[in-house]
Amino acid sequence: MHDPSLPPTPPPAQVRNPLHGLTLEAIVTALAEHYGWEGLGERIPVRCFQSDPSVASSLKFLRKTPWAREKVEGLYLFMLRETRRAGFTSR
Repeated sequence: MHDPSLPPTPPPAQVRNPLHGLTLEAIVTALAEHYGWEGLGERIPVRCFQSDPSVASSLKFLRKTPWAREKVEGLYLFMLRETRRAGFTSR
């Protein structure tokens, strides 16, 4: 049990989490640049990627929809692995 007179214990460092420190906007932008909106809409078939897509509309939807955000984060991690395997450095 935590002693209230002591400062709170900091959360464990996320050194190995490739998403740590990235904004959702940065992730969506990177995916749109890498796959294009059409490719992104094929991989994650949601309206914000398929009908008049933009970063702003995507962020609005993804912030309200946890399952879609998880798919976007998963695709971003896949893209990073794919890029590294191809011998390119990630941005």
